Amino acid sequence: MSFPPHLVRDYLDRFKLGPRHKVLDPFCGTGTTLVECKRKGVPSIGIEANPLLALASQVKVDWAVDANDLDRHAQKIAALATRRLREQGIEDVGDAPLFAGSRRASYELRRLPKDTQKLLLANSISPKPLHKTLVLLEVMEENEDPRFTPHERLALAKALVSGISNLEFGPEVGVGRPKADAPVVPTWLHNVEAVVSDLPQLRERSQVPATVCKADARQLLSVIESCSIDGLITSPPYPNEKDYTRTTRLESVLLGLVRSKEDLRSLKQSLIRSNTRGVYKGDCDHLLIENHTEIQRIASQIEDRRIELGKTSGFERLYSRVTKLYFGGMLRHLREVRSALRPGAHCAYVVGDQASYLRVMIRTGELIADIARSLGFEVVGIDLFRTRLATATREQLREEVVVLRWPGFG
Repeated sequence: MSFPPHLVRDYLDRFKLGPRHKVLDPFCGTGTTLVECKRKGVPSIGIEANPLLALASQVKVDWAVDANDLDRHAQKIAALATRRLREQGIEDVGDAPLFAGSRRASYELRRLPKDTQKLLLANSISPKPLHKTLVLLEVMEENEDPRFTPHERLALAKALVSGISNLEFGPEVGVGRPKADAPVVPTWLHNVEAVVSDLPQLRERSQVPATVCKADARQLLSVIESCSIDGLITSPPYPNEKDYTRTTRLESVLLGLVRSKEDLRSLKQSLIRSNTRGVYKGDCDHLLIENHTEIQRIASQIEDRRIELGKTSGFERLYSRVTKLYFGGMLRHLREVRSALRPGAHCAYVVGDQASYLRVMIRTGELIADIARSLGFEVVGIDLFRTRLATATREQLREEVVVLRWPGFG
């Protein structure tokens, strides 16, 4: 889940973390913690399983790129892509006819392969904008420069969701009214120019270390050295039935980060289970919390409510199981992260209450604090961060920061 930059700054100050320390964000998303650490001169490392979000984090902490060179390279690509579209009879503006002059009937729109198209939400991008996006991607690949490609690809990902596609975002991603057309190259170039504008202001901190690793947060020691982390600030997924892979599906597929159902399955299996779309037959994290009385009580209450309401669909039958898988996954993460922490390291986990599973309240912060305590962490406190209205019940739900301290073994 997203959280504001000031929250990171507050806990960096509270934990007295500075240039001699290293901060971990094991669910780094788009890199808020890493960016704020870098601004304050604090070395950091982020872990992210979703390849699109990992790309975003990597780009957002890469401040050594020469802004003028990036601008020149992007302008060149924009000119080449625009020329190629015009050769096909296409003017890349949203309200213009797709074809012009004698070429109008001579060019067929490019499409994704059928198996690739099936990975997307239906109608998430209209045929004309898709064609222009594929042409732009082709030109980007032909003129690839490793210094600039990550920034340019992320700019396209942002353009896809902010103006090119038909996606709409609320509690869950959805598809709005299809657009007949949308400008692609100008929207992409505008996003690149925003990066170009920001880079000079950040350059003086460009040498502060910030690393992003694509990995499962439950298997941290595959990418992090033991006893190397002085502080942790993160926001893991909430148990809220939100499929985080749907939110980034369009960009991930078009950028080639997810190419098949097997890729998508592998991605989902590398995530903490927080929704029924990500549950698989072989999942076993739930076994880790078999003896946790309160989590078992909540899971039983969810199942009883499902039966009472006559809910019988496949995903509704999984509500109880995914709740147990979520907290079992968080236990696996906390058990693993202990070895990465130095004695005395402080941790801040931003989490939220949930009432989405058939309106059964899940006090996420209290449960994670209890799991952490059972693993040897000291629970320093649970700070109220903000409240929000539950979508279904309009009830006020708490978002909290679970503050932990790792005393170290022995």
